[in-house]
Amino acid sequence: MSLLRLPKWGRAWSVPVTLFCLSASGAWAAAPVAVAVVAGASAPARAEKPLPTAPGDYKTTAWKALVPKDWDPSQAFKGLNLLSLKDGDTKANTALERMRQVWDAAPAEPSMEGADIRIPGYVVPLEGDEKGLREFLLVPYFGACIHSPPPPANQIIHVTLSKPAVGVKSMDAIWVFGRLHLASSSTDMGKSGYHMDAQMTTVYQSTR
Repeated sequence: MSLLRLPKWGRAWSVPVTLFCLSASGAWAAAPVAVAVVAGASAPARAEKPLPTAPGDYKTTAWKALVPKDWDPSQAFKGLNLLSLKDGDTKANTALERMRQVWDAAPAEPSMEGADIRIPGYVVPLEGDEKGLREFLLVPYFGACIHSPPPPANQIIHVTLSKPAVGVKSMDAIWVFGRLHLASSSTDMGKSGYHMDAQMTTVYQSTR
């Protein structure tokens, strides 16, 4: 059985591909979004500060920084041999449901609250028109939420733009600059553990 591993932007968790049987929607239509402060995320109180105006004032951040160091999703499957499961197996279906619950409830990293960051990722559109894209999910690897199930909530950022981004399409690789907040969102494309008020986006180019 082959394994699916998250690429370099994401954390290297491995899960059997045969567990992934979810359908995916690539709709551009606006999806209803419910936003709430993440339960149990005791982010430190911060005085509101002015947003940076220069790209260099945003800290380059890796996706692994969004995952609490003590969070281990594999603990939910302790004692279960995932490699032995086959499609259609009742245990496989149960494991899939459990995995989705664990990933959707993945905790955010409290120290990231209010951080002004730049982070690379792939675009999952939520709302846009001929004037440009106004709202999307940013994910760490190609195909997430569209060609494969959503990653953990702490590996999805719900982005809203101060100005529509022109020419940005589904699964484009971009840099996003903005202030990050710990907030849980639920959309038709996946559940996110962060929200960003993005000030700008640029086409992705490696900094190396």
